Amino acid sequence: MNFEIPTKVQPIHGIVRWIGETYLRPLGREADRNHAPLPPDHPFFAEALEKGFSGGFLGKMKKRDKDFVDDGRPRNTARRAVILAEEAAYWDRGMATMLPGPGLGGAPVMFMGNDEQKTRFLDPFRKKDRPRWAAFAMTEPNAGSDVARIRTKAVADGNHWVLNGEKCFISNGARGEFAVVWATVDPALGRAGHRAFVVEKGTPGFTVARVETKMGLCASETASLVFEDCRIPKENLLEGSAKGAGFKGAMQTFNMTRPMVAAMAVGMARAAYDEASTYAKTAFTGNSAWRLERVQDRLAEIRRKVEAGRLLAWKAAWQADHRRDNAQEAAMAKAAAATMGLRAASLGLEILGETGGSSDHLLEKLFRDVKALDIVEGTGQIQRIIIARRRIGHTTVQESS
Repeated sequence: MNFEIPTKVQPIHGIVRWIGETYLRPLGREADRNHAPLPPDHPFFAEALEKGFSGGFLGKMKKRDKDFVDDGRPRNTARRAVILAEEAAYWDRGMATMLPGPGLGGAPVMFMGNDEQKTRFLDPFRKKDRPRWAAFAMTEPNAGSDVARIRTKAVADGNHWVLNGEKCFISNGARGEFAVVWATVDPALGRAGHRAFVVEKGTPGFTVARVETKMGLCASETASLVFEDCRIPKENLLEGSAKGAGFKGAMQTFNMTRPMVAAMAVGMARAAYDEASTYAKTAFTGNSAWRLERVQDRLAEIRRKVEAGRLLAWKAAWQADHRRDNAQEAAMAKAAAATMGLRAASLGLEILGETGGSSDHLLEKLFRDVKALDIVEGTGQIQRIIIARRRIGHTTVQESS
């Protein structure tokens, strides 16, 4: 495993750095002050689309691309994703998740959709006529991490499925062209009853209840969705899900995206480190120079944790690129990096003291933003359960969201 950014990734990494400094951080601060995400028609999204920035992997239909292999060697698809996710989150994680594209909603279509479904639902995202988003809808008010308890019901009715239920905390749920919705054909079956449906915007019975106002990540849209006798055509049931792989497809998605969440925590911890170290170098001079010595151990701790978190994320991504089971490593990366990110922001605030606590300071925003990474795509507690049970060989555990 190479510990440097691959040569082919370096140019796009530089572009992400530029767009982050020019757009993501300023717009993230704007959204934070307004306590609301940027509207879908904001000029930034059209510009990002025009420049080729996309949230989520679209894949290709060519056979050799399905296996992520060129000339017999694995491609760095997941590795590339974690590198770019870290850099984007360094500037603003909320804005990074709002880039136009299929996002988390595209992954289950790639994993479980047939060729017709991939073409129908993902090809529009290749166009540059207007920004598009998609959503991944699993979490429910009474079934957060314990996804085996989801109660959104799917009932077959002729050439349609009828969905009834609600979902909450769904990223891009209000602006998505479609949402991949997990529902159960029979709650008694647990995860074996899970199916994944593509519910398109405008479908009768599909409504957005509200867009949440959050403590952090204000730039990221999070919505509650309601399905009331929502009729969708049978061909919108993802084919792999129809064969009983609904839960497995969801876990495949998380195993691909959890290393990216870990990398985002690393990026935010880097930002906290840079803010804290810059402040210490400039503020603790002259008669205050002795204070610099007292905070050096805190700065060193942040730096050590940043490097460790990055290595965990890269290893989990490397395993994904090499088609190796990475469930344990993805859980390790996310559990460790999310905690590390919060610790880094906390140490940064300690160094800055009252200055850092100002609502106008980036570190105060980072402290609020980074907490979400311990919750999204499976809480830290769930990751620790996955790790523990994998270590003792009990892999049939429900590896929840």
